[in-house]
Amino acid sequence: MSKVLLVTGASSDVGMKLVRDIYAQYGRLYLQYRTMNSAFEALLGELSEKADVVPLQVDLSDMDSVWGMVKQIKETDILPDNIVHLAAPKAYNKQFHKEKWEHFEAGWEVGVHSLITVLQAFLPSMVKQKYGRIVLMLTSYTKNTPPKFQSSYVTVKYALLGLLKSLSAEYADKGITVNGVSPGMMETKFLSELPELIIEQNRMNSPLGRNIDIGEVLPVIRYMLSDLGASMTGQNIVISGGQ
Repeated sequence: MSKVLLVTGASSDVGMKLVRDIYAQYGRLYLQYRTMNSAFEALLGELSEKADVVPLQVDLSDMDSVWGMVKQIKETDILPDNIVHLAAPKAYNKQFHKEKWEHFEAGWEVGVHSLITVLQAFLPSMVKQKYGRIVLMLTSYTKNTPPKFQSSYVTVKYALLGLLKSLSAEYADKGITVNGVSPGMMETKFLSELPELIIEQNRMNSPLGRNIDIGEVLPVIRYMLSDLGASMTGQNIVISGGQ
């Protein structure tokens, strides 16, 4: 049986590079995105004659939209057994006492609530076939001291880490792995709302003298999705250049 992949946040810089890297390994790819951009549109055009790709325009902060995506996928009877969850609101700096609850809520809906909805929909079919791969994008802040002024972002990532640990224990004997990859700061459009000074300071403070490259993260995700990763579950792999 051909593997089926669902990627949330597929139009992100990480998502597009991951899809381009691994599309040939899947019988079908469901690619969730919120807003079309020229690079993602070009990728879909590039893959249109090479792979069975189903783009899904879904706002993960809207649960009606998430349920609509789940229903659309279920109606095909071709259900994902590999899920990579990359989606997250953009990072920004805000002192905790000035944070609004809406920021925490937005992070929760996109990062956690949508994922719970998706996993509850598709984990039963993975259990039935005794196979599944789930990979979550976390952050090196879940292992190291987090920066100031990012309380909502860090809180959501720790919630995802807790979900990862719980699900890995529950499904380890069912052929399903649940892992996370936690990169340090990567220079992608995800950082577009952060001051350049913060990005530069992170470069300078890194033992590598630079920020992490997407290409250094993708091999870890590929391994977690592969048959070689069958005995790895419940792990949160940090890629931070020694920070």
